[in-house]
Amino acid sequence: MSKQQNENLEKAFAGVADNYRGQDVDLNAIYREMRKNSPIIAEDFMSQQGVPNIAGLDANRLTFTLFKHKDVMAVLRDAKNFTSGFIAEGLGAFFDGLILTGMDGEEHKKARALLQPVFMPDVVNTWRDTKMDPIVRNEFLIPLQKEGKADLMDFALYFPIRLIYSLIGFPEDDHDKVKQVAAWSLAILAGPQVTPEKAAEARKAAMEAAKCLYDAVKEAVVEARKNGAKGGDLISRLIRAEYEGRQLDDHEITTFVRSLLPAAGETTTRTFGSLMTLLLERPALLERVRADRSLVGKAIDEAVRLEPVATFKVRQAAQDLEIRGMQIPKGAMVQCIVASANRDEEVFEDSEEYIIERKVKPSFGFGFGPHMCIGQFIAKTEMVVALNAILDLFPNIRLDPDMPKPKIEGAQLRGPHEVHVVWDQH
Repeated sequence: MSKQQNENLEKAFAGVADNYRGQDVDLNAIYREMRKNSPIIAEDFMSQQGVPNIAGLDANRLTFTLFKHKDVMAVLRDAKNFTSGFIAEGLGAFFDGLILTGMDGEEHKKARALLQPVFMPDVVNTWRDTKMDPIVRNEFLIPLQKEGKADLMDFALYFPIRLIYSLIGFPEDDHDKVKQVAAWSLAILAGPQVTPEKAAEARKAAMEAAKCLYDAVKEAVVEARKNGAKGGDLISRLIRAEYEGRQLDDHEITTFVRSLLPAAGETTTRTFGSLMTLLLERPALLERVRADRSLVGKAIDEAVRLEPVATFKVRQAAQDLEIRGMQIPKGAMVQCIVASANRDEEVFEDSEEYIIERKVKPSFGFGFGPHMCIGQFIAKTEMVVALNAILDLFPNIRLDPDMPKPKIEGAQLRGPHEVHVVWDQH
Protein backbone atom coordinates (compact mmCIF):
# COMPACT_ATOMS: atom_id res chain seq x y z
CA MET A 1 0.00 0.00 0.00
CA SER A 2 1.48 3.33 -0.97
CA LYS A 3 2.16 6.17 1.45
CA GLN A 4 0.22 8.47 -0.87
CA GLN A 5 -2.89 6.28 -0.62
CA ASN A 6 -2.67 6.24 3.17
CA GLU A 7 -2.45 10.02 3.22
CA ASN A 8 -5.37 10.33 0.78
CA LEU A 9 -7.54 8.10 2.94
CA GLU A 10 -6.63 9.86 6.19
CA LYS A 11 -7.28 13.24 4.57
CA ALA A 12 -10.67 12.08 3.26
CA PHE A 13 -11.66 10.75 6.71
CA ALA A 14 -10.68 14.02 8.42
CA GLY A 15 -12.52 15.99 5.72
CA VAL A 16 -15.75 14.11 6.32
CA ALA A 17 -15.39 14.64 10.08
CA ASP A 18 -14.87 18.39 9.63
CA ASN A 19 -17.87 18.59 7.34
CA TYR A 20 -20.23 17.27 10.02
CA ARG A 21 -18.49 18.67 13.09
CA GLY A 22 -20.94 21.52 13.71
CA GLN A 23 -20.25 24.26 16.22
CA ASP A 24 -18.07 23.93 19.26
CA VAL A 25 -20.84 23.62 21.82
CA ASP A 26 -21.80 21.02 24.44
CA LEU A 27 -24.55 19.32 22.48
CA ASN A 28 -25.46 16.92 25.26
CA ALA A 29 -26.14 19.85 27.58
CA ILE A 30 -28.34 21.44 24.88
CA TYR A 31 -30.19 18.13 24.41
CA ARG A 32 -30.83 17.86 28.16
CA GLU A 33 -32.33 21.32 28.11
CA MET A 34 -34.48 20.56 25.02
CA ARG A 35 -35.83 17.29 26.47
CA LYS A 36 -36.89 19.18 29.56
CA ASN A 37 -38.26 22.40 28.10
CA SER A 38 -38.73 22.08 24.32
CA PRO A 39 -39.16 18.40 23.35
CA ILE A 40 -40.37 19.48 19.89
CA ILE A 41 -39.42 22.66 18.00
CA ALA A 42 -40.58 23.95 14.61
CA GLU A 43 -36.98 24.45 13.48
CA ASP A 44 -34.15 22.66 11.65
CA PHE A 45 -31.93 22.12 14.68
CA MET A 46 -29.00 20.51 12.87
CA SER A 47 -28.71 23.22 10.22
CA GLN A 48 -28.53 25.75 13.07
CA GLN A 49 -25.51 23.77 14.33
CA GLY A 50 -23.88 24.12 10.90
CA VAL A 51 -24.42 20.49 9.92
CA PRO A 52 -25.39 19.65 6.32
CA ASN A 53 -28.49 17.46 6.30
CA ILE A 54 -31.28 16.41 4.07
CA ALA A 55 -33.92 18.37 5.96
CA GLY A 56 -32.20 21.55 4.84
CA LEU A 57 -32.07 20.63 1.14
CA ASP A 58 -35.13 22.69 0.34
CA ALA A 59 -35.39 25.94 2.28
CA ASN A 60 -39.16 26.05 1.70
CA ARG A 61 -39.80 22.82 3.55
CA LEU A 62 -40.87 23.21 7.14
CA THR A 63 -38.71 21.24 9.54
CA PHE A 64 -39.56 20.02 13.04
CA THR A 65 -37.03 18.57 15.48
CA LEU A 66 -37.75 15.96 18.17
CA PHE A 67 -35.61 15.27 21.24
CA LYS A 68 -37.51 12.69 23.36
CA HIS A 69 -37.14 8.89 23.17
CA LYS A 70 -40.89 8.27 22.97
CA ASP A 71 -41.38 10.67 20.02
CA VAL A 72 -38.31 9.48 18.11
CA MET A 73 -39.43 5.86 18.51
CA ALA A 74 -42.96 6.64 17.32
CA VAL A 75 -41.66 8.34 14.15
CA LEU A 76 -39.01 5.73 13.25
CA ARG A 77 -41.47 2.90 13.85
CA ASP A 78 -44.19 4.38 11.62
CA ALA A 79 -42.90 4.19 8.04
CA LYS A 80 -46.40 4.75 6.65
CA ASN A 81 -46.84 8.25 8.09
CA PHE A 82 -43.15 9.17 8.17
CA THR A 83 -41.52 8.29 4.87
CA SER A 84 -37.94 8.10 3.61
CA GLY A 85 -38.25 8.45 -0.18
CA PHE A 86 -36.79 11.97 -0.11
CA ILE A 87 -33.40 10.47 0.91
CA ALA A 88 -33.03 9.42 -2.72
CA GLU A 89 -32.83 13.15 -3.56
CA GLY A 90 -29.79 13.76 -1.35
CA LEU A 91 -27.16 11.12 -0.71
CA GLY A 92 -29.22 8.82 -2.93
CA ALA A 93 -28.29 11.00 -5.91
CA PHE A 94 -24.87 9.38 -5.69
CA PHE A 95 -26.50 5.93 -5.87
CA ASP A 96 -28.95 6.30 -8.77
CA GLY A 97 -31.71 6.61 -6.17
CA LEU A 98 -31.31 2.86 -5.49
CA ILE A 99 -30.59 3.22 -1.81
CA LEU A 100 -32.42 1.07 0.73
CA THR A 101 -32.74 3.92 3.24
CA GLY A 102 -34.56 5.95 0.56
CA MET A 103 -37.26 3.39 -0.24
CA ASP A 104 -40.80 3.23 1.11
CA GLY A 105 -43.69 0.79 1.35
CA GLU A 106 -43.83 -2.36 -0.77
CA GLU A 107 -40.70 -1.45 -2.73
CA HIS A 108 -38.70 -1.25 0.51
CA LYS A 109 -40.26 -4.40 1.95
CA LYS A 110 -39.45 -6.48 -1.14
CA ALA A 111 -35.92 -5.14 -1.56
CA ARG A 112 -35.20 -5.79 2.10
CA ALA A 113 -36.67 -9.30 1.97
CA LEU A 114 -34.27 -10.13 -0.86
CA LEU A 115 -31.25 -8.72 0.94
CA GLN A 116 -31.93 -9.52 4.60
CA PRO A 117 -31.00 -13.25 4.62
CA VAL A 118 -27.44 -12.42 3.57
CA PHE A 119 -27.03 -10.32 6.72
CA MET A 120 -28.37 -12.80 9.26
CA PRO A 121 -26.19 -14.06 12.14
CA ASP A 122 -25.64 -17.56 10.70
CA VAL A 123 -24.06 -16.07 7.55
CA VAL A 124 -22.13 -13.35 9.38
CA ASN A 125 -20.75 -15.86 11.90
CA THR A 126 -19.21 -17.96 9.11
CA TRP A 127 -17.49 -14.79 7.88
CA ARG A 128 -16.35 -14.02 11.43
CA ASP A 129 -14.35 -17.23 11.74
CA THR A 130 -13.08 -17.58 8.16
CA LYS A 131 -12.36 -13.94 7.28
CA MET A 132 -12.86 -11.32 9.99
CA ASP A 133 -10.81 -12.79 12.82
CA PRO A 134 -7.79 -13.91 10.74
CA ILE A 135 -7.62 -10.58 8.86
CA VAL A 136 -7.83 -8.44 12.01
CA ARG A 137 -5.19 -10.46 13.84
CA ASN A 138 -2.75 -11.40 11.09
CA GLU A 139 -2.85 -8.32 8.88
CA PHE A 140 -3.33 -5.60 11.48
CA LEU A 141 -2.67 -6.40 15.12
CA ILE A 142 0.06 -9.07 15.28
CA PRO A 143 2.44 -6.90 13.18
CA LEU A 144 1.75 -4.02 15.62
CA GLN A 145 2.51 -6.00 18.80
CA LYS A 146 6.24 -5.27 18.82
CA GLU A 147 5.64 -1.49 18.58
CA GLY A 148 4.24 -1.23 22.11
CA LYS A 149 2.23 1.86 21.16
CA ALA A 150 -0.22 3.02 18.48
CA ASP A 151 -2.99 5.38 17.54
CA LEU A 152 -5.92 2.97 17.47
CA MET A 153 -7.69 5.21 14.93
CA ASP A 154 -5.06 4.15 12.35
CA PHE A 155 -6.29 0.58 12.81
CA ALA A 156 -9.94 1.67 13.08
CA LEU A 157 -9.75 3.58 9.80
CA TYR A 158 -8.61 0.56 7.80
CA PHE A 159 -9.99 -2.62 9.31
CA PRO A 160 -13.75 -2.16 8.65
CA ILE A 161 -13.29 -1.31 4.97
CA ARG A 162 -10.73 -4.14 4.64
CA LEU A 163 -13.23 -6.58 6.13
CA ILE A 164 -16.22 -5.47 4.05
CA TYR A 165 -13.95 -5.54 0.97
CA SER A 166 -13.18 -9.18 1.72
CA LEU A 167 -16.81 -10.10 2.51
CA ILE A 168 -18.05 -8.50 -0.72
CA GLY A 169 -15.88 -10.85 -2.76
CA PHE A 170 -13.22 -8.55 -4.23
CA PRO A 171 -9.86 -10.23 -5.02
CA GLU A 172 -7.97 -10.67 -1.74
CA ASP A 173 -4.46 -9.95 -2.95
CA ASP A 174 -4.94 -6.36 -4.14
CA HIS A 175 -4.19 -4.21 -1.08
CA ASP A 176 -3.97 -0.95 -2.99
CA LYS A 177 -7.50 -1.56 -4.26
CA VAL A 178 -8.75 -1.72 -0.66
CA LYS A 179 -7.40 1.76 0.04
CA GLN A 180 -8.81 3.08 -3.21
CA VAL A 181 -12.27 1.69 -2.43
CA ALA A 182 -12.12 3.27 1.05
CA ALA A 183 -11.16 6.69 -0.34
CA TRP A 184 -14.00 6.59 -2.90
CA SER A 185 -16.48 5.68 -0.16
CA LEU A 186 -15.41 8.64 1.97
CA ALA A 187 -15.57 11.03 -1.00
CA ILE A 188 -19.24 10.08 -1.42
CA LEU A 189 -19.96 10.85 2.25
CA ALA A 190 -18.34 14.27 1.85
CA GLY A 191 -20.78 15.08 -0.99
CA PRO A 192 -23.36 17.00 1.07
CA GLN A 193 -21.83 20.34 2.17
CA VAL A 194 -23.12 23.43 3.95
CA THR A 195 -21.37 26.15 1.96
CA PRO A 196 -22.36 26.56 -1.72
CA GLU A 197 -18.78 27.05 -2.97
CA LYS A 198 -17.69 23.80 -1.31
CA ALA A 199 -20.87 22.00 -2.35
CA ALA A 200 -20.27 22.07 -6.12
CA GLU A 201 -16.72 20.79 -5.81
CA ALA A 202 -17.59 18.10 -3.24
CA ARG A 203 -20.58 16.97 -5.28
CA LYS A 204 -18.43 16.61 -8.40
CA ALA A 205 -15.85 14.57 -6.44
CA ALA A 206 -18.63 12.45 -4.90
CA MET A 207 -20.18 11.74 -8.31
CA GLU A 208 -16.80 10.72 -9.73
CA ALA A 209 -16.11 8.50 -6.72
CA ALA A 210 -19.56 6.90 -7.00
CA LYS A 211 -18.92 6.12 -10.68
CA CYS A 212 -15.48 4.59 -9.95
CA LEU A 213 -16.95 2.54 -7.12
CA TYR A 214 -19.81 1.39 -9.35
CA ASP A 215 -17.37 0.21 -12.04
CA ALA A 216 -15.21 -1.66 -9.53
CA VAL A 217 -18.19 -3.45 -7.94
CA LYS A 218 -19.83 -4.19 -11.32
CA GLU A 219 -16.65 -5.90 -12.52
CA ALA A 220 -16.71 -8.17 -9.44
CA VAL A 221 -20.45 -8.91 -9.93
CA VAL A 222 -20.01 -9.85 -13.60
CA GLU A 223 -17.03 -12.04 -12.73
CA ALA A 224 -18.91 -13.82 -9.91
CA ARG A 225 -21.94 -14.49 -12.13
CA LYS A 226 -19.70 -15.82 -14.90
CA ASN A 227 -18.13 -18.27 -12.44
CA GLY A 228 -21.52 -19.55 -11.25
CA ALA A 229 -21.78 -17.46 -8.05
CA LYS A 230 -20.95 -20.48 -5.89
CA GLY A 231 -18.96 -18.62 -3.20
CA GLY A 232 -19.90 -17.59 0.32
CA ASP A 233 -19.12 -13.93 -0.38
CA LEU A 234 -21.74 -11.17 -0.35
CA ILE A 235 -21.92 -10.73 -4.14
CA SER A 236 -22.37 -14.47 -4.80
CA ARG A 237 -25.04 -14.71 -2.10
CA LEU A 238 -26.90 -11.72 -3.56
CA ILE A 239 -26.79 -13.26 -7.04
CA ARG A 240 -28.38 -16.42 -5.61
CA ALA A 241 -30.90 -14.55 -3.42
CA GLU A 242 -34.58 -14.90 -4.33
CA TYR A 243 -37.86 -13.57 -2.95
CA GLU A 244 -41.28 -14.34 -4.42
CA GLY A 245 -39.63 -15.73 -7.52
CA ARG A 246 -37.61 -12.57 -8.15
CA GLN A 247 -33.84 -12.23 -8.22
CA LEU A 248 -31.58 -9.18 -8.42
CA ASP A 249 -29.91 -8.18 -11.67
CA ASP A 250 -26.28 -7.04 -11.95
CA HIS A 251 -27.15 -3.34 -11.79
CA GLU A 252 -29.23 -3.75 -8.62
CA ILE A 253 -26.54 -5.82 -6.89
CA THR A 254 -23.86 -3.32 -7.92
CA THR A 255 -25.77 -0.26 -6.70
CA PHE A 256 -26.72 -1.93 -3.42
CA VAL A 257 -23.19 -3.13 -2.66
CA ARG A 258 -21.87 0.31 -3.56
CA SER A 259 -24.31 1.98 -1.15
CA LEU A 260 -23.09 -0.34 1.63
CA LEU A 261 -19.47 0.66 1.35
CA PRO A 262 -19.57 4.22 2.76
CA ALA A 263 -21.75 3.06 5.65
CA ALA A 264 -19.67 -0.04 6.31
CA GLY A 265 -16.41 1.81 6.75
CA GLU A 266 -17.23 5.16 8.25
CA THR A 267 -19.71 4.23 10.97
CA THR A 268 -17.78 1.19 12.23
CA THR A 269 -14.55 3.19 12.33
CA ARG A 270 -16.07 5.92 14.47
CA THR A 271 -18.11 3.57 16.70
CA PHE A 272 -15.00 1.50 17.40
CA GLY A 273 -13.07 4.67 18.26
CA SER A 274 -15.76 5.75 20.72
CA LEU A 275 -15.99 2.23 22.22
CA MET A 276 -12.23 2.11 22.85
CA THR A 277 -12.25 5.65 24.29
CA LEU A 278 -15.08 4.82 26.70
CA LEU A 279 -13.30 1.65 27.88
CA LEU A 280 -9.79 3.12 28.09
CA GLU A 281 -11.11 6.03 30.18
CA ARG A 282 -12.32 3.37 32.65
CA PRO A 283 -9.36 0.99 33.24
CA ALA A 284 -11.17 -1.10 35.87
CA LEU A 285 -14.07 -1.69 33.48
CA LEU A 286 -11.65 -2.57 30.67
CA GLU A 287 -10.08 -5.19 32.95
CA ARG A 288 -13.50 -6.63 33.75
CA VAL A 289 -14.24 -6.97 30.04
CA ARG A 290 -10.82 -8.57 29.46
CA ALA A 291 -11.55 -11.13 32.19
CA ASP A 292 -15.14 -11.80 31.08
CA ARG A 293 -15.61 -11.72 27.32
CA SER A 294 -19.36 -12.18 27.61
CA LEU A 295 -19.32 -8.44 28.38
CA VAL A 296 -17.87 -7.49 24.96
CA GLY A 297 -21.24 -7.35 23.20
CA LYS A 298 -22.76 -5.33 26.07
CA ALA A 299 -19.85 -2.85 25.96
CA ILE A 300 -20.52 -2.31 22.23
CA ASP A 301 -24.30 -1.90 22.64
CA GLU A 302 -23.83 0.66 25.39
CA ALA A 303 -21.26 2.61 23.34
CA VAL A 304 -23.76 2.73 20.45
CA ARG A 305 -26.41 4.06 22.84
CA LEU A 306 -24.28 6.66 24.59
CA GLU A 307 -22.29 7.88 21.58
CA PRO A 308 -24.17 7.05 18.35
CA VAL A 309 -22.17 7.93 15.23
CA ALA A 310 -25.28 8.96 13.29
CA THR A 311 -26.75 11.42 15.77
CA PHE A 312 -30.03 12.11 13.98
CA LYS A 313 -32.44 10.63 11.42
CA VAL A 314 -34.83 12.54 9.16
CA ARG A 315 -38.28 11.49 7.93
CA GLN A 316 -41.01 13.29 5.94
CA ALA A 317 -44.64 13.59 7.02
CA ALA A 318 -46.83 11.69 4.52
CA GLN A 319 -49.94 13.56 5.67
CA ASP A 320 -51.01 16.25 8.14
CA LEU A 321 -50.07 14.98 11.59
CA GLU A 322 -49.79 16.09 15.19
CA ILE A 323 -46.94 15.51 17.64
CA ARG A 324 -47.20 16.80 21.23
CA GLY A 325 -49.99 19.14 20.18
CA MET A 326 -47.93 20.68 17.38
CA GLN A 327 -49.39 20.51 13.85
CA ILE A 328 -47.02 18.86 11.34
CA PRO A 329 -48.23 19.56 7.79
CA LYS A 330 -47.89 17.01 5.00
CA GLY A 331 -44.46 17.25 3.34
CA ALA A 332 -42.72 18.72 6.41
CA MET A 333 -39.40 17.23 7.50
CA VAL A 334 -39.15 15.62 10.93
CA GLN A 335 -35.66 15.52 12.40
CA CYS A 336 -35.24 12.88 15.11
CA ILE A 337 -32.28 13.61 17.39
CA VAL A 338 -31.13 10.08 18.19
CA ALA A 339 -28.25 11.30 20.38
CA SER A 340 -30.80 13.03 22.61
CA ALA A 341 -33.37 10.21 22.63
CA ASN A 342 -30.62 7.72 23.61
CA ARG A 343 -29.94 9.76 26.76
CA ASP A 344 -33.55 10.36 27.76
CA GLU A 345 -33.70 10.31 31.58
CA GLU A 346 -37.27 8.99 31.51
CA VAL A 347 -36.07 5.81 29.79
CA PHE A 348 -32.47 5.24 30.89
CA GLU A 349 -31.35 5.49 34.52
CA ASP A 350 -28.14 7.52 34.88
CA SER A 351 -28.60 8.15 31.17
CA GLU A 352 -25.36 10.11 30.70
CA GLU A 353 -23.23 7.32 32.18
CA TYR A 354 -21.49 4.42 30.39
CA ILE A 355 -22.99 1.40 32.18
CA ILE A 356 -22.45 -1.79 30.20
CA GLU A 357 -24.71 -3.98 32.32
CA ARG A 358 -27.77 -1.75 32.15
CA LYS A 359 -31.12 -3.36 31.34
CA VAL A 360 -31.50 -3.54 27.56
CA LYS A 361 -34.01 -1.08 26.12
CA PRO A 362 -34.35 0.12 22.53
CA SER A 363 -31.91 2.82 21.55
CA PHE A 364 -31.49 4.22 18.05
CA GLY A 365 -27.80 4.11 17.16
CA PHE A 366 -28.55 1.63 14.36
CA GLY A 367 -31.91 3.22 13.59
CA PHE A 368 -35.21 1.59 14.50
CA GLY A 369 -38.30 0.11 12.86
CA PRO A 370 -38.50 -0.96 9.21
CA HIS A 371 -35.34 0.98 8.30
CA MET A 372 -33.18 -0.50 11.07
CA CYS A 373 -29.61 -0.76 9.71
CA ILE A 374 -29.45 -3.93 7.60
CA GLY A 375 -25.72 -4.32 8.23
CA GLN A 376 -25.79 -3.82 11.98
CA PHE A 377 -24.92 -7.44 12.76
CA ILE A 378 -21.87 -7.24 10.49
CA ALA A 379 -20.74 -4.02 12.19
CA LYS A 380 -21.22 -5.44 15.67
CA THR A 381 -19.43 -8.67 14.79
CA GLU A 382 -16.48 -6.72 13.35
CA MET A 383 -16.21 -4.78 16.60
CA VAL A 384 -16.51 -7.94 18.73
CA VAL A 385 -13.65 -9.47 16.73
CA ALA A 386 -11.50 -6.33 16.96
CA LEU A 387 -12.01 -5.76 20.69
CA ASN A 388 -11.37 -9.42 21.55
CA ALA A 389 -8.19 -9.44 19.45
CA ILE A 390 -6.90 -6.24 21.07
CA LEU A 391 -7.55 -7.67 24.55
CA ASP A 392 -5.76 -10.92 23.58
CA LEU A 393 -2.74 -9.36 21.88
CA PHE A 394 -2.05 -6.10 23.74
CA PRO A 395 -1.46 -6.83 27.46
CA ASN A 396 -2.32 -4.01 29.87
CA ILE A 397 -3.41 -1.70 27.04
CA ARG A 398 -3.92 1.83 28.36
CA LEU A 399 -4.04 5.45 27.22
CA ASP A 400 -0.62 6.81 26.28
CA PRO A 401 0.30 9.28 29.08
CA ASP A 402 2.57 11.25 26.70
CA MET A 403 -0.13 11.95 24.12
CA PRO A 404 -3.36 13.99 24.12
CA LYS A 405 -6.35 12.13 25.54
CA PRO A 406 -9.01 11.04 23.00
CA LYS A 407 -12.06 13.25 22.63
CA ILE A 408 -15.39 12.09 21.22
CA GLU A 409 -16.72 14.99 19.14
CA GLY A 410 -18.87 15.99 16.19
CA ALA A 411 -22.51 17.01 15.81
CA GLN A 412 -22.96 14.19 13.27
CA LEU A 413 -20.66 11.25 12.37
CA ARG A 414 -19.41 11.53 15.93
CA GLY A 415 -16.24 9.93 17.24
CA PRO A 416 -12.63 10.57 18.31
CA HIS A 417 -9.93 11.61 15.83
CA GLU A 418 -7.14 9.85 17.67
CA VAL A 419 -6.87 7.22 20.42
CA HIS A 420 -3.21 6.92 21.50
CA VAL A 421 -2.42 3.80 23.52
CA VAL A 422 0.55 1.88 24.93
CA TRP A 423 0.78 -1.74 26.10
CA ASP A 424 3.26 -4.09 27.78
CA GLN A 425 5.67 -6.01 25.60
CA HIS A 426 6.87 -9.49 26.45
